[in-house]
Amino acid sequence: MISRRLRLAAAALALAASSLPSAAASASPLPSGSAWSVQQDADALRDAGVTGVAVRLDTPRGTVTARSGVGDLVTRRPVPKDGYLRLGSTTKTFVATVMLQLVGEKRISLDQTVEQLLPGVVAGAGNDGRTITVRDLLRHTSGLADYIYDAFPGPSAQTYFANRWHAYEPEELIALAMRHAPAFPAGSRWAYSNTNYVLAGMIIEKITGHTWDQQVRSRILRPLGLEHTDTPGTRPFLPDPRTSNYQQFSADGPMVDTTIPYRPFDSGADGSMTGTAHDLNRFFSALAGGRLLKPAELAAMRTTVPVPPDGGEPAGTRDGLGLFINSLSCGGSYLGHGGSGFGYVVRTATTTDGRRSVGCRFKRCGTGRGR
Repeated sequence: MISRRLRLAAAALALAASSLPSAAASASPLPSGSAWSVQQDADALRDAGVTGVAVRLDTPRGTVTARSGVGDLVTRRPVPKDGYLRLGSTTKTFVATVMLQLVGEKRISLDQTVEQLLPGVVAGAGNDGRTITVRDLLRHTSGLADYIYDAFPGPSAQTYFANRWHAYEPEELIALAMRHAPAFPAGSRWAYSNTNYVLAGMIIEKITGHTWDQQVRSRILRPLGLEHTDTPGTRPFLPDPRTSNYQQFSADGPMVDTTIPYRPFDSGADGSMTGTAHDLNRFFSALAGGRLLKPAELAAMRTTVPVPPDGGEPAGTRDGLGLFINSLSCGGSYLGHGGSGFGYVVRTATTTDGRRSVGCRFKRCGTGRGR
């Protein structure tokens, strides 16, 4: 898990999206103090033990970027400008957007059950697809077990190296989750589970006849011109420029190069996409600004439930449909979705009008996989 110090530093970068002055009609550049503040926060992450940090802040008045640390511990090369990133669970927002587009097209309903859409898939050990709706999947109120604890059975470098090349089919991941009883009745509580979005990807394919990644490309990436965002599936290598990832699997253990992803849970609809901070900011700005969803579906995405104190998110976080929303102490709120894997974390924050967005990517030193 990420330490509290790293969380606070990352939150400071997220808040930068809303702490800037409101955009004026003129194209005047950003105040120099804004660049200083973003760089200071990036350096704070480095000083907290992160090996490399990259930040991009986009507003109507200009763009600020900051880098800190190194891109590789061996060569000590700098963190690249707008390098390629693994997006991890930020993939879920793309998938939720496709699902809500299908809702807007009347091809699916948020109140349909998993059993209606994928008969017989969610069953056994007390799991019942008849009680779980599409809405429950997208906002993590299904109660379904998270398959990743079976796909990564032990927090060690040995487990990482032994299993990192193995890729599961979606049906195999669901079978892993179905070994376990649900944590609670569907709709009664909140608990993050990657299993929900594996099912969402399967539903997209069932409804459209095309895989979730094909739908993301045709409905989001191409229309927005996101040429540096990809759905690579099980392809293990990032294009250049990129940074190397490092993970400590125990508190005092060595830094392990984890640049090659752990494919048992980095190859599907719950967390496999790659891209750049530039593209990621453009996506969230378009989403928040109403360019990807009709008003009713965007409102549904922003209809939230509280994340409990032990939910692994900052206090006061609320979860919508593929989108987290956080309040600001100065008023208002920001939205986004983070992502992580072994050795890296991506955090995004976009003002609710989509006019200001910040993307932060850093290489962590934690002992486990986040989301």
